[in-house]
Amino acid sequence: MIKRLHLNLVVLIITSSLGLNAQSKDFQAYEQKITGTDLSVEMVAIPGGVFSMGSPVSEKGRSETEGPAHKVEVDSFWMAKMEITWELYQLFMEREVDELRTNPTDGQEVNLDVDGVAGATTPYIDMTFGMGTEGYPAVCMTQFAASKFCEWLSAMTGNFYRLPTEAEWEYACRAGAGTAYSFGGNMDELKDYGWFADNSAGKYHKVGQKKPNAWGLYDMHGNVSEWTLDQFIPDIYEQRKGKKVVNPFERPEKTYPRTVRGGSWQDSPASLRSASRWYSDKRWKIRDPQFPKSKWWHTDAPFVGFRIVRPLRTPVAEDQKKYWQEKHIN
Repeated sequence: MIKRLHLNLVVLIITSSLGLNAQSKDFQAYEQKITGTDLSVEMVAIPGGVFSMGSPVSEKGRSETEGPAHKVEVDSFWMAKMEITWELYQLFMEREVDELRTNPTDGQEVNLDVDGVAGATTPYIDMTFGMGTEGYPAVCMTQFAASKFCEWLSAMTGNFYRLPTEAEWEYACRAGAGTAYSFGGNMDELKDYGWFADNSAGKYHKVGQKKPNAWGLYDMHGNVSEWTLDQFIPDIYEQRKGKKVVNPFERPEKTYPRTVRGGSWQDSPASLRSASRWYSDKRWKIRDPQFPKSKWWHTDAPFVGFRIVRPLRTPVAEDQKKYWQEKHIN
């Protein structure tokens, strides 16, 4: 009897420790305010589920790296309603609000000294290329820099933020749709949901100007492409064939290539499809005169930005650092 009680107690403790972070959170949309500013990040609750990742052979504009389509399960998470703007990113670059940070009250997920988070260097040229700052998506940062923004925001708020995995990004983009775009398969409607080569006038635009998808996320199709956490592996879907795939994350082992999603203001409609995959390249730094090249900026990628996620289940402190990429990664 005593042994049975002891076993039940152990199971209860393990179950509680695994589920407390998720069960104690109110899984609703919320606004993440940043101390000392009037700026915030609107976060949308994305319920977990199973979806078909990739595209069918019949989908127009499809590339071989999108197949075979396969079932993937993802856990619940929050995702930023819009792409991170220059105003928000400049807070991270300037770091003037760091001293205004008090003990975070929004969450108990992260216990991190904000002074210990590396800050981005000031770019030697205007990374907006004259396309605008107020209300416009931040661009040209490396994946490393985008991850450091997430670490900084986590330290400032006490909530755990990171970039989305490639699977999370596609799942959120589709919002339950199995068609080429989140709104269906009719390419004629794309102009209502995204900025791309045909309607962008050769530049990015303010976030949130087009229609959102069914989950309330804006600019998932076009405007700027978005960083994910994953290494780009062309045949990764083939490698997953016949396997149960849950929360996949292809942890990077080298600087290039990394996966970006969503297409941008300079791309064709095919690149804006939910399943479309693209990747980073050394040529994104051609105009960088520094040696070695900056680990913070892609001087030749004014088409790449990012948005953030917060998983419902918070990883332990040791694992949090893995998502922020502590090692030197360009």
